[in-house]
Amino acid sequence: MGIIFMVFGLIMFVGLVVIHELGHFVAARRGGVDVDEFGIGFPPKAWGKKMKSGFLFTLNWLPLGGFVKLKGEHDADKQKGSYGAANLWVKTKIMLAGVVMNLLVAVLLFTIIAAIGMPKLVDDQFSVGSDTNIVRNDVLVGAVSQGSPAESIGLEQRDELVSITGGETTKEVASAESLPEITEQFAGQTVVVTYARDGQQQSQETTLLSKEEVDASQDSEDPKGYLGVVPIEYTVQRSTWSAPIVGVGTTIQFAELTLKGVWSAISALFQGDTTTASSQVSGPVGVFVLIKDGSDLGIQFILMIIAVISLTLAIMNALPIPALDGGRLFVTYVYRILGKKLTPKAEEVIHGTGFAALMLLFVLITIVDIRRFF
Repeated sequence: MGIIFMVFGLIMFVGLVVIHELGHFVAARRGGVDVDEFGIGFPPKAWGKKMKSGFLFTLNWLPLGGFVKLKGEHDADKQKGSYGAANLWVKTKIMLAGVVMNLLVAVLLFTIIAAIGMPKLVDDQFSVGSDTNIVRNDVLVGAVSQGSPAESIGLEQRDELVSITGGETTKEVASAESLPEITEQFAGQTVVVTYARDGQQQSQETTLLSKEEVDASQDSEDPKGYLGVVPIEYTVQRSTWSAPIVGVGTTIQFAELTLKGVWSAISALFQGDTTTASSQVSGPVGVFVLIKDGSDLGIQFILMIIAVISLTLAIMNALPIPALDGGRLFVTYVYRILGKKLTPKAEEVIHGTGFAALMLLFVLITIVDIRRFF
């Protein structure tokens, strides 16, 4: 089931870019701008067909999203039906249409997830208290300490801790906060740890560390726990009538968090703190790992990640970054305000440099992701 969810998540991820480009396509056609090509994936071309309305529809070998090629994309182009010949309002709608599409997808997905069960990813996640029911609350293994009792029985990340039995007493692991209390109660004893992996319950016997061993390690660089795991909670909460409200509220909340993360990364980069800057961002490799690791948590988690990615695409494309939608629009407005003509050469230099910088950043992020996850 996890593989199915992983494939579904990756298809949805590619689909977000296609939906983004579809926004540009529709806005261009409605604004009287001709579309030369609408492509799914990136060249080299695998298949193409000339549509009745005049544009070329293509399927391409690199499944990394899609693109729309407009007629006369330079601002100086003045041919009838070209992007350059369109007025400023039409250009604004074309450039922002992709952002709006991704934003609407995020709101829609958050609304659907709220109705079927929304994973809680951050503290104080937006919800309507009177219409919020917790439908799932699993205690998962977040990390396993080296040489710990947990490692000796093969506990792994994302295993669900079910219960710990010592003698005749069994304690259910109901929350992350309860685990230290339970393990301290059985300190130094041989216990049976029951956990679930891939939907199957397993039980293993191990001896917990004694109170003396744990206390003695607290002042060291490697403090130990009785079992030796860092527990995390995976909570799913469901709404009914308030699902649309939660969808909008969650979109706003995660938009604020995304902007704060972008600002933190940029600030750290200018301060020369590349470690902090790189920890704030992730590329396709990181997205793949996140979807793969989260596939075992169910369809709600995958949809949640896709919704967050859609929102992030909307925000990043709205920012005045050269070569992206917001950057192209920003440059156009600056030249109009200054009363200067945006020549094809100037446009190519600005956006070409921006694109080269984005590709370099893309490569660096990919390298960081590979080192981080592999």
